Parts: sequence; structure tokens; C-alpha cells
Amino acid sequence: MALVYSTETGQLCPGCENPKDQCSCKASQAPESDGVVRVQREKKGRGGKTVTTITGVEGDKKALSDLLKKMKKRFGCGGAVKNWVIELQGDLAEQSIKFLQDQGHQVKQVGG
Repeated sequence: MALVYSTETGQLCPGCENPKDQCSCKASQAPESDGVVRVQREKKGRGGKTVTTITGVEGDKKALSDLLKKMKKRFGCGGAVKNWVIELQGDLAEQSIKFLQDQGHQVKQVGG
């Protein structure tokens, strides 16, 4: 039976049993990307609230967190990183595309 939580360090990775923020196994690495960042509006399953999701950003969790922090400050919104997906609160697809292109990313809008 694998240890999943320690009162000393908090959540543990099931693969390497290190603390989640110090994980060294494949579970902590981003999925393979084709180099295109995809921006999408979502409403389904979110209580009618619109959320802008951004996938395909290269880098580790720290890079995603830094990008999220810049975007939240720029747009004045809330957001989070969940499972390698950046989620911004609100309909910010067009602003996100422009911001990411200015940062040097190849961006594509997905969906409507």
C-alpha cells in the first residue's frame, strides 16, 4: 500500500512518494505538445459561468504558474492551473490570444 499523505510534507506523489511539489517522476511532467497553444471558452459544467482555458503551454509547473500570474494581473481576473491547463475566470479568449502572441507563442482558438 502506497503512502499518499504525510502530516510532515502534505500530499505525496503516488509514483515516487516525494512531496507533490518535489515530484521527480513522469506524473509531474507536462504532456507532449505540438508547439501550438490552444485557447478555448468553456461554459459546460461550470454553473453557467464562462471560463477561458489555455492548453499546450510548454514548460514546467513553475512556468505555468508564472504565466498565469502575469495574465491574472494583466486582465484583472481570477484563475488557476489544473492538470496542466490554465483556467481564467471570464470570457478572455481574444485578450488571451493577443497576450500569448505578444509573449512569442503560436496560438490557435479552439471552439466557438
